[in-house]
Amino acid sequence: MKKPDTKRSRSFSGPFTKQKEYGFTLLEVLIAMSLLSIMVVLLFSSLKVGAESWDKGESKIAEVNEKAVVYQFFKRHLTATRPLWDDFSDDERVFSFQGDQDKLQFVSVFPASASRVGIQLFEVRFDKADNGSIKVSLKPFYPTATDEEWEQEDEVLLENVEEFKVEYFEKQIQRTEGMWVDTWHEKEGLPALIKINIVLKDHGYWPEMIFELKLATPDFFSISGA
Repeated sequence: MKKPDTKRSRSFSGPFTKQKEYGFTLLEVLIAMSLLSIMVVLLFSSLKVGAESWDKGESKIAEVNEKAVVYQFFKRHLTATRPLWDDFSDDERVFSFQGDQDKLQFVSVFPASASRVGIQLFEVRFDKADNGSIKVSLKPFYPTATDEEWEQEDEVLLENVEEFKVEYFEKQIQRTEGMWVDTWHEKEGLPALIKINIVLKDHGYWPEMIFELKLATPDFFSISGA
């Protein structure tokens, strides 16, 4: 009698035979999700820090640019102030440069490449009621034609200003040393120096600005000191 093939019988597997299954346990899935959550939190935290740093950098650049624009405006136009007299207006003859603590008026010139050319009358004033604005008005100093209305242009130089203070350095021939004064009226010459202090509403740092007027003469006489 032929013996049964035990090898084949051992390898036989029916439909109900249990097979080994591979996968993740619930604990492994929870650990993996926790690690993934931590990685996502760290990623978004890094992105948030990067975005905040970028915003601070842009704000700092804008602040520096703002200071540079204001400084360059005064350096370009105020230092080139011309000592001219108003001999053609309806009012009495007055010197073109006039100054108070919160405003000043001077005559300067635009370069040939600018849209406005020729000698212009500048007026810089502080309007605290209008969002603390430093405003600039300019118009031609000399009339362009008979009975022609002078074109005036108004611009905002700086906003969010808490205080705007101007001082003028007066030096006369009678004095060996000059002094800073708060106003400049009834004078026949330009101040030697002009000092401008700006305080912002957020109390951000703004350096003191001192400008030397190129055409100022040290031996002028003011009417009050004559």
